[in-house]
Formats: sequence, structure tokens, C-alpha cells
Amino acid sequence: MTAAEEHGVRDSELPGRLLVAERDVLVPLLRGRPEEDFTVGTCCPGWSVRHVLAHCGAALSRVVEGRFEKGVFSPESNDRDIAERDGWSVAEVVDEVERGMTDAGRVIADAGGALDGIALGEWVHAGDVREAWGLPGAYGGPQLGLALDLLLHLTHVRGTVPLHADLDDLDDPLRLGASSGDGPPARYIGGAATLVRLYSGRRPPAGTFYELAGATEAELNLYA
Repeated sequence: MTAAEEHGVRDSELPGRLLVAERDVLVPLLRGRPEEDFTVGTCCPGWSVRHVLAHCGAALSRVVEGRFEKGVFSPESNDRDIAERDGWSVAEVVDEVERGMTDAGRVIADAGGALDGIALGEWVHAGDVREAWGLPGAYGGPQLGLALDLLLHLTHVRGTVPLHADLDDLDDPLRLGASSGDGPPARYIGGAATLVRLYSGRRPPAGTFYELAGATEAELNLYA
């Protein structure tokens, strides 16, 4: 955690850095998979890998183009965005994702924090794709540090339940959520990727060890 994040100062370039870093890993992965792999189901109910990517590309295009009509990003809006891309080839869907991950950072940076959660959501969806394909690094991997920094900031500004997280894969604990509360913070012990799952509403795999006391999984979900 940087000094700026420790004091709650927004790093406006962080969402864009996360998107570009993930783009450089994700897009070559996508382009190297056969087309039938994109029909595999994901943890997002009713969505295949292709649907997830179509949603990601649409959301990023909306950010870049400033298209935020009433009801945008609702389930109904997301389904319409996906349906509009039904006739696209897989390559065209991936092209839109690549353009969005390249161009959205500057818009998010200028939005004053209102769009920061989209960048984290895109990274989480990349984890959905990896998990659907049985690949390592879902909700972790090389960009985990950037993602945790952004998660930390989002929980602070949204004033979520205070949480002290002792992570198996980090030396120092994280203090997420509101800076103060009526009592001691909730406590989490476990892996960083599992913590990301909880904050993004993804169920940890069966047999995953973690401890959460003083809060429920539902209270942590940023996207509920």
C-alpha cells in the first residue's frame, strides 16, 4: 500500500494502469484460444466466456464514448449490450475489449473516481474467464497488487464495513472499508484471491480455507 492510499488519496492513474497491464496479458491469451472455448459457461449466471467479454467491451466502449443513459449497467442494459454483439465474430469482440482497455484509463482518470469501480470489475471478469477455462491466476496473478490497491481505495471511499485482512500471500495486513466504526473491524484470514472473490461476489472454490468474523460475505460484495 502506498502512502497516498494509506491516507485515502485517490491515484487517478491506477485504474488505467490496471487495465493496460491486464490487457497485455489477457488479449494474447484470448487470441490464442479456439473459437469453441468462448462458448464455455462462467460463474456469471447464464453467461458464456463470449458473453462476459462482450459485456466487458461494451462497458469500456460506453466509458470511452461517454454513453451513460438511464439504467446503464443494469442487468437489462447489460443483456442488450451483449445481444447487440451476437453477430460479431470472436475476433471483433476481443478487438473491442482491447480498444477499451487501452483507451478507458484516461476517461476514468478524469471522472473523479465515479468510474474507478469499472476498472476493477473488468479485471475481475478477466478472472471469470480464466476460471471458466481452468487456468491459474484467476482473481490473482501479476496484476493482483494493482487490483488490491484499487480495491482498498474503493472500499474506503464507499465506506464499506471496516475489515482487517491478514493475507496468506502478503506480509502486511490490509485495512479495508470505512476508516472507523462503532466497534472493532471485521477480521479476515486467508488468500488474497479469495478476498477478491468475496468483494466481487464470487463464491470461493469448495475446500478453500478462509476465516471471516464480524461481517458476512454479502456485506463485503461491492457489486451487489
